[in-house]
Amino acid sequence: MGSTMHTSSILGFLVLSTLALPATSLAQAPAGAQQYVYPSNEQTAQQQQADEVHCGAWAVQQSGYDPAHPQAYAQAHPAPVTGSGARVRGATAGAAVGAIGGNDVGNAAVKGAVVGGVARRSRNRQAATQQNAAAAAQQQSGLAAYQNARNACLDGRGYSVR
Repeated sequence: MGSTMHTSSILGFLVLSTLALPATSLAQAPAGAQQYVYPSNEQTAQQQQADEVHCGAWAVQQSGYDPAHPQAYAQAHPAPVTGSGARVRGATAGAAVGAIGGNDVGNAAVKGAVVGGVARRSRNRQAATQQNAAAAAQQQSGLAAYQNARNACLDGRGYSVR
Protein backbone atom coordinates (compact mmCIF):
# COMPACT_ATOMS: atom_id res chain seq x y z
CA MET A 1 0.00 0.00 0.00
CA GLY A 2 2.87 2.40 0.85
CA SER A 3 4.59 1.86 -2.48
CA THR A 4 1.30 2.43 -4.34
CA MET A 5 0.92 5.82 -2.65
CA HIS A 6 4.52 6.67 -3.44
CA THR A 7 4.06 5.63 -7.08
CA SER A 8 0.87 7.67 -7.43
CA SER A 9 2.64 10.70 -5.93
CA ILE A 10 5.44 10.36 -8.46
CA LEU A 11 2.95 9.93 -11.31
CA GLY A 12 1.04 13.00 -10.14
CA PHE A 13 4.26 15.01 -10.08
CA LEU A 14 5.20 13.83 -13.58
CA VAL A 15 1.76 14.71 -14.97
CA LEU A 16 1.87 18.18 -13.41
CA SER A 17 5.43 18.68 -14.63
CA THR A 18 4.46 17.65 -18.14
CA LEU A 19 1.49 20.01 -18.14
CA ALA A 20 3.65 22.91 -16.96
CA LEU A 21 6.41 22.19 -19.49
CA PRO A 22 4.81 23.75 -22.59
CA ALA A 23 4.09 27.00 -20.77
CA THR A 24 7.66 27.34 -19.56
CA SER A 25 9.22 26.26 -22.84
CA LEU A 26 7.25 28.88 -24.74
CA ALA A 27 8.16 31.68 -22.37
CA GLN A 28 10.75 33.99 -23.86
CA ALA A 29 13.76 35.20 -21.94
CA PRO A 30 13.70 38.86 -21.00
CA ALA A 31 15.80 41.21 -23.11
CA GLY A 32 18.37 41.64 -20.33
CA ALA A 33 18.70 37.88 -19.82
CA GLN A 34 21.98 36.37 -18.71
CA GLN A 35 24.45 35.74 -21.49
CA TYR A 36 27.00 32.98 -21.29
CA VAL A 37 30.50 33.56 -22.57
CA TYR A 38 32.72 30.56 -23.27
CA PRO A 39 36.42 30.92 -24.08
CA SER A 40 36.92 29.09 -27.40
CA ASN A 41 40.69 29.66 -27.52
CA GLU A 42 41.60 28.54 -23.99
CA GLN A 43 41.69 32.09 -22.60
CA THR A 44 42.33 32.33 -18.87
CA ALA A 45 39.64 33.52 -16.47
CA GLN A 46 41.57 36.77 -15.98
CA GLN A 47 41.84 37.33 -19.74
CA GLN A 48 38.12 36.60 -20.16
CA GLN A 49 37.22 39.09 -17.43
CA ALA A 50 39.41 41.77 -19.02
CA ASP A 51 37.94 41.06 -22.47
CA GLU A 52 34.37 41.23 -21.15
CA VAL A 53 35.06 44.59 -19.48
CA HIS A 54 36.68 45.95 -22.65
CA CYS A 55 33.92 44.65 -24.92
CA GLY A 56 31.24 46.05 -22.60
CA ALA A 57 32.82 49.50 -22.72
CA TRP A 58 33.26 49.25 -26.49
CA ALA A 59 29.60 48.21 -26.88
CA VAL A 60 28.47 51.25 -24.88
CA GLN A 61 30.55 53.49 -27.15
CA GLN A 62 29.22 51.85 -30.32
CA SER A 63 25.55 51.59 -29.33
CA GLY A 64 25.16 54.68 -27.18
CA TYR A 65 23.36 52.51 -24.61
CA ASP A 66 24.72 51.69 -21.16
CA PRO A 67 22.82 48.84 -19.46
CA ALA A 68 24.36 49.82 -16.12
CA HIS A 69 22.79 53.28 -16.46
CA PRO A 70 19.79 53.01 -18.79
CA GLN A 71 18.07 56.24 -19.69
CA ALA A 72 15.00 56.67 -17.53
CA TYR A 73 11.87 57.62 -19.41
CA ALA A 74 9.10 59.45 -17.63
CA GLN A 75 5.87 57.48 -17.58
CA ALA A 76 3.33 59.34 -19.73
CA HIS A 77 -0.02 59.93 -18.06
CA PRO A 78 -3.22 60.88 -19.85
CA ALA A 79 -3.73 64.64 -20.04
CA PRO A 80 -6.70 65.96 -18.10
CA VAL A 81 -9.91 66.74 -19.97
CA THR A 82 -10.34 70.03 -18.10
CA GLY A 83 -9.64 73.02 -20.30
CA SER A 84 -9.57 71.03 -23.54
CA GLY A 85 -12.92 72.34 -24.76
CA ALA A 86 -14.14 68.79 -25.45
CA ARG A 87 -17.09 69.10 -23.09
CA VAL A 88 -18.16 72.44 -24.54
CA ARG A 89 -17.98 71.10 -28.09
CA GLY A 90 -19.91 68.01 -27.00
CA ALA A 91 -22.56 70.13 -25.29
CA THR A 92 -22.89 72.33 -28.37
CA ALA A 93 -23.28 69.34 -30.65
CA GLY A 94 -25.76 67.73 -28.24
CA ALA A 95 -27.83 70.90 -28.05
CA ALA A 96 -27.86 71.20 -31.84
CA VAL A 97 -28.99 67.59 -32.27
CA GLY A 98 -31.62 68.08 -29.55
CA ALA A 99 -32.95 71.21 -31.23
CA ILE A 100 -33.10 69.54 -34.64
CA GLY A 101 -34.89 66.51 -33.26
CA GLY A 102 -37.31 68.60 -31.24
CA ASN A 103 -36.09 67.07 -27.96
CA ASP A 104 -35.11 68.69 -24.68
CA VAL A 105 -32.12 70.86 -25.66
CA GLY A 106 -30.77 71.08 -22.09
CA ASN A 107 -30.82 67.32 -21.60
CA ALA A 108 -29.19 66.76 -25.01
CA ALA A 109 -26.49 69.32 -24.17
CA VAL A 110 -25.68 67.53 -20.90
CA LYS A 111 -25.44 64.20 -22.71
CA GLY A 112 -23.26 65.79 -25.38
CA ALA A 113 -20.91 67.23 -22.73
CA VAL A 114 -20.50 63.80 -21.12
CA VAL A 115 -19.83 62.15 -24.48
CA GLY A 116 -17.32 64.88 -25.38
CA GLY A 117 -15.46 64.37 -22.10
CA VAL A 118 -15.41 60.59 -22.46
CA ALA A 119 -14.12 60.81 -26.03
CA ARG A 120 -11.34 63.21 -25.01
CA ARG A 121 -10.34 60.97 -22.07
CA SER A 122 -10.17 58.00 -24.39
CA ARG A 123 -7.93 59.86 -26.88
CA ASN A 124 -5.68 61.11 -24.06
CA ARG A 125 -5.35 57.59 -22.63
CA GLN A 126 -4.51 56.19 -26.06
CA ALA A 127 -1.85 58.87 -26.64
CA ALA A 128 -0.22 58.15 -23.26
CA THR A 129 -0.23 54.40 -23.99
CA GLN A 130 1.44 55.01 -27.35
CA GLN A 131 4.11 57.24 -25.76
CA ASN A 132 4.87 54.59 -23.14
CA ALA A 133 5.08 51.86 -25.78
CA ALA A 134 7.46 53.97 -27.88
CA ALA A 135 9.71 54.60 -24.86
CA ALA A 136 9.77 50.88 -24.04
CA ALA A 137 10.59 50.01 -27.66
CA GLN A 138 13.42 52.55 -27.67
CA GLN A 139 14.80 51.02 -24.45
CA GLN A 140 14.65 47.51 -25.96
CA SER A 141 16.27 48.70 -29.16
CA GLY A 142 19.16 50.27 -27.22
CA LEU A 143 19.70 47.10 -25.21
CA ALA A 144 19.63 44.95 -28.37
CA ALA A 145 22.20 47.22 -30.06
CA TYR A 146 24.44 47.02 -26.98
CA GLN A 147 24.20 43.23 -26.85
CA ASN A 148 24.91 42.89 -30.57
CA ALA A 149 28.01 45.10 -30.29
CA ARG A 150 29.25 43.26 -27.18
CA ASN A 151 28.70 39.88 -28.83
CA ALA A 152 30.58 40.99 -31.96
CA CYS A 153 33.52 42.17 -29.86
CA LEU A 154 33.67 38.97 -27.81
CA ASP A 155 33.30 36.86 -30.94
CA GLY A 156 36.23 38.72 -32.48
CA ARG A 157 38.31 37.92 -29.42
CA GLY A 158 37.60 34.21 -29.67
CA TYR A 159 34.61 33.64 -27.38
CA SER A 160 31.34 31.87 -27.94
CA VAL A 161 28.42 33.93 -26.63
CA ARG A 162 24.91 32.58 -26.06
